[in-house]
Amino acid sequence: MDPVLADRLQFAFTVMFHYLFPIGTMGLAPFVAAYTWKAAYGGDAEATRIARFLTGLFAINFAAGVVTGIPMEFQFGTNWASFARRSGAVVGQPLAMESMFAFFLESIFLGVLLYRRREAPAPFAAWSAVLVGAGSWLSGYFVIATEAWMQHPVGYSIAAGGTIVLADVWAVLTSSFLGWQFVHVLTGALVAGSFLVGGIGAYYVLARRDEVVGRRLVRAGAIAALAFSALAVFPTGDANGRNVTAVQPIKLAAMEGLFASRRGAPLAIIGMPDVAGGRLIDPIYVPRLLSFLAYGNFEADVKGLDAYERDLWPPVEVTYYSYRLMVGLGTIFVGVAAIAVALLALGRLWRARWALWLLMMSMPFPYVANEAGWVVTEVGRQPWIIYGLMRTGVANSPTVGSGETIFTLMGFLGMYCILGMLVVYLVLRAIATGPQEDAT
Repeated sequence: MDPVLADRLQFAFTVMFHYLFPIGTMGLAPFVAAYTWKAAYGGDAEATRIARFLTGLFAINFAAGVVTGIPMEFQFGTNWASFARRSGAVVGQPLAMESMFAFFLESIFLGVLLYRRREAPAPFAAWSAVLVGAGSWLSGYFVIATEAWMQHPVGYSIAAGGTIVLADVWAVLTSSFLGWQFVHVLTGALVAGSFLVGGIGAYYVLARRDEVVGRRLVRAGAIAALAFSALAVFPTGDANGRNVTAVQPIKLAAMEGLFASRRGAPLAIIGMPDVAGGRLIDPIYVPRLLSFLAYGNFEADVKGLDAYERDLWPPVEVTYYSYRLMVGLGTIFVGVAAIAVALLALGRLWRARWALWLLMMSMPFPYVANEAGWVVTEVGRQPWIIYGLMRTGVANSPTVGSGETIFTLMGFLGMYCILGMLVVYLVLRAIATGPQEDAT
């Protein structure tokens, strides 16, 4: 096997597994903060139970995220030494900031919440919960700052020997590409957290246990899910897509399966990309809509894949189908949440068991949509590891063979399988125990 392919497979597996847990922490953070605040300042006994319960789920995600995040740091040195050597002066800065500022903020105040978990939340606990949420979001910001720089390099200069030098750290941390990408990623995590909260509440209502708490979770989760699902589509998804159009038009062409450049380009709702034939098989088009979505003009000229050299094409099928999966699920989330909120407003949700089942069964799918979105982002950037500056094919470690990488990948598969089962067990046990006064 090609060593670069082996390195990419290993990093793809480890990062996608790890990303499941930041989705959980960023998505649950505002709920933990809100209920802890209500418990501390409102004397709300039910909010106390909910805050303790959600803090436990948050802690499980945080711990698993820490464990799975460490190996990726080492992979920069072991598998991607050429990339680290050339760009470490830039990518190392936001990653160091994430560790020094965001991670410590989140972990210290999470420790406060867990240490005082058996006590009724006090104002200090409420502020600790807010700081935990701020730390989780800030952590995501610094990590995405690194990723966004690889998508759209800014604030750098090229030194002798081709080394990339950081010239302006604020340009890296305030890039327009970073801003919308972070907000879109955060919104996706909040969609996952909202459906998780609403789905757990639906389970309690359906099981006819802890129903008062369950109804509060359903109400909060459904309303938040509708709001954040809508925001994921517009403006965050739309603005992020416009950035991709401006900076990486070839990725746009792959996402949309647009093989031939054309004015007034249609949007393909469905279709199967035939790369060899340069076409979509059995497409269903909305005329001129792609031109409008990309440039705000129904008659705009949109470049297709034929406008670029073949060796600059990303893997078209993976990018195209992952994008369709993300968008399709996002549309479904808006529909499911809208149904739940409408029934809630009409006072019929608690009798509509089918709607509660729908809400409960939706819980895993925001995770799928988030992962699909990252596949679009990363695979669609290929063949570049730093867009326009460094190709992935020359970024790996020349002294590490594919056999060594595959061997360690098998080790990761085994360890992460065990870890994944442990996390599922702990989450299911916490849900089975429920939001009790003596939750641990």
